[in-house]
Amino acid sequence: MTSSPTPNRSLLLAIVAGLGASACCIGPLLLLSLGIGGAWVGNLTAMEPYSGYFTVITLIILGVVFYKLYIAPQKCEDGSICANPKVLKNQRIMFWIVSIILIVMMSFPYYAEYIIA
Repeated sequence: MTSSPTPNRSLLLAIVAGLGASACCIGPLLLLSLGIGGAWVGNLTAMEPYSGYFTVITLIILGVVFYKLYIAPQKCEDGSICANPKVLKNQRIMFWIVSIILIVMMSFPYYAEYIIA
């Protein structure tokens, strides 16, 4: 019996939640910087009231992934993919890359005025 790749699924959930948390701010800015505009872009800020919920969900999921990658014991059989130490190392590297990107995206509203102004 091999262990399921739950850290990978959890990271995908964290990415989706992080995108939801930053959609109100980064989405319109990205679209406008690409030259895509119109009155409908203002509707993208409708998710702003939910940004805090998405941020909390993202941080919880990142905490669960951290626990699975660093604290919880690995249960792998010999010959399975997760028994390879390179796989765990690559998962940890990907975790930190995704975490940094998500934290930068979620904190965008706090430093956006210094970049845009």
